[in-house]
Amino acid sequence: MVALSDLERRKSHAVRVGDVLIGGQAPVVVQSMTNTDTADVSATVAQTLELAETGSEIVRITVNTKEAADAVPRIREQLWLKGCNVPLVGDFHYHGHLFLSQYPDCARALAKLRINPGNVGFGAKRDKQFEMMIDAALQHEKPVRIGVNWGSLDQALAAEMMDANGKLATPKSADEVLREALVVSALASAEQAEKQGLGVDKIVISAKVSRVQDLVVVYRELARRSSYALHLGLTEAGLGAKGIVATTAALAILLQEGIGDTIRASLTPRPGEARTQEVIVCQELLQSMGLRSFAPQVTACPGCGRTTSTVFQELAESIQSNLREKMPIWRERYPGVETLNVAVMGCIVNGPGESKHADIGISLPGTGEAPAAPVFIDGEKAVTLRGPNIAEDFHGLVETYIEKRFGSEQPAA
Repeated sequence: MVALSDLERRKSHAVRVGDVLIGGQAPVVVQSMTNTDTADVSATVAQTLELAETGSEIVRITVNTKEAADAVPRIREQLWLKGCNVPLVGDFHYHGHLFLSQYPDCARALAKLRINPGNVGFGAKRDKQFEMMIDAALQHEKPVRIGVNWGSLDQALAAEMMDANGKLATPKSADEVLREALVVSALASAEQAEKQGLGVDKIVISAKVSRVQDLVVVYRELARRSSYALHLGLTEAGLGAKGIVATTAALAILLQEGIGDTIRASLTPRPGEARTQEVIVCQELLQSMGLRSFAPQVTACPGCGRTTSTVFQELAESIQSNLREKMPIWRERYPGVETLNVAVMGCIVNGPGESKHADIGISLPGTGEAPAAPVFIDGEKAVTLRGPNIAEDFHGLVETYIEKRFGSEQPAA
């Protein structure tokens, strides 16, 4: 079996976005995007903080109105005052050339500019307005993500390529032509930016679609034809399980091939659902593939007729929630704690074995088993818990183990 840590990453140019390095030999970076009205400073600051504390390493915000452009410097300042240095990316469509020239403080406050070539202007205005945005990036020394999107592809380019395809003896399908148009648009825009003086170390490109197979084909071509840093993500991935599965299916294929420098899960949150879900999905994807570690992993069995009690389910959920909630503090206090593996198992069949493979694990009694729960630490049986407080006792053992193994008093390796 291939170890992901042994895979050769595609060689791309490194791009610095604030304090975050993407591309080159840097780890794959997790991004997210707010869905607040950017002009509402307090709401945008609160959601950005929530995303950053969950682990988003770059946060994108919409700059779609004059009020939004005017609010960006205040958002940046308030985040700094709260001790949050997460880089902010401005998402510009249609009027970005005006906002960047009329609100220079907005450009200065952003760590990166996102430009969609299909929405910078139409007809004769397109090239001029694109040039104005690149000029702003040059003036303020900002990197740019050139983000082509299936839903807003340059229609003139698409029509031209469709016409040319129709004249071929064996025309390609419409989908094939549109996929090629995405690649051509992204690379042509990046080359235009380079001609204006924007260095390859200031350019990230993306070409987002909403179908898994289309995304894989497009990014393989981008990777084959260029060495720009690449941002991956399905656009409009969808709700709930569908969005998570589609995002994971597409990104896992590309990451397995060494393609991708930053990722985002563009999930549609249900009403009242935290925006942070998209960050967690990206982290879990990267951690499951062995590419990065963000938070301790909890291994838990799915349950069967041997586990009619819900105790192991409740304990697994409690442990996982507790570990993730405490990570913002533990990340600083206990370096390396994100690599911890905890097992919460429900019966004797696989319970002891899985618990031995974890750093710390518990095998709860299944239906008809003796009411005892052996705990294994570093592969050895350490203690057997009994009584009504098994969950609380195991919580305590996990925290004691973390302190002992990852605390500041740990001996040097």
